[in-house]
Amino acid sequence: MRRMLRSIGRLGIACMVVIGIIILVAIFSPLLTPENPNLGQIGDVYLGISVNHLLGTDGQGYDIFSRLMAGSRDSLLGPLAVAFMATTIATVLATLAAWSRGAVDTGISAMTNVLFAFPGVILAILAATVLGASLTAAVFALTIAYLPAVTRVLRSAAVTVREQTYISALEIQGYSSFTICVRHLIPNISALIVAEFTLLFGFSMVDLSAISYLGLGTQPPHSDWGVMVAEGQTGILAGQPGEALAAGITIFVIVLAFTLLGERIAALGGVDYRSTGSWLSMRSPRRRIMAIQSATPEAEA
Repeated sequence: MRRMLRSIGRLGIACMVVIGIIILVAIFSPLLTPENPNLGQIGDVYLGISVNHLLGTDGQGYDIFSRLMAGSRDSLLGPLAVAFMATTIATVLATLAAWSRGAVDTGISAMTNVLFAFPGVILAILAATVLGASLTAAVFALTIAYLPAVTRVLRSAAVTVREQTYISALEIQGYSSFTICVRHLIPNISALIVAEFTLLFGFSMVDLSAISYLGLGTQPPHSDWGVMVAEGQTGILAGQPGEALAAGITIFVIVLAFTLLGERIAALGGVDYRSTGSWLSMRSPRRRIMAIQSATPEAEA
């Protein structure tokens, strides 16, 4: 643990602290919110910052600080579900493709190429049309949309490990394919898996917030940061941007913390995403594969 903390540096530790704080807020938000986040008072419309309302109130008399805290649950739970499901499925598919090669690899590559044709927001709109507008539909749609990119990146790293001499030695010794993959192949790309998870969390938080902004995710009166940005538009026109700013800045800080932490964790596995351009370019799987190839020249894309 000490070696890991030294490796990610002060910036990585600061990101972990920010993430830890917001997770604690999400867990204990029902106990910490000073006001009922779903109960507005008509007489309290657009109140300024005060002791009773730390961030003021919105156009419906809701306490902005309370709604910001209450919205942390859906705003974190949705991206967590997307990142976990997409990373887990992608790890299994990438391992199968790298180990089996041949028809299995070709089939998985063809599947990912087909899924690349469906943008996440478009899939979310389709899911909302079929299943109804909800956070669950948006989560499943984004999981499918992110799956091919993560699979391609992890496959590139898994192929590199698959071709190592010690893997061949384990096969000669009679170890089963399952044992080699679980005990040796996957652990050797674990830093990249964790990095992909953290990066995917940040990307999905932005996309889920955009989907909620469009009215296809979390539905009012339940609080969500994307919903707060959408509802805050009226306040901006009225010269009261507090609600939209509070939610927007919170999204920005959390996404930045997860993205920078993902960079640092990837560096533990010898992959430097920053060598392929700005951190915004990491959204491209091609950029991330280039970073893997620069760290391991013998990798097969």
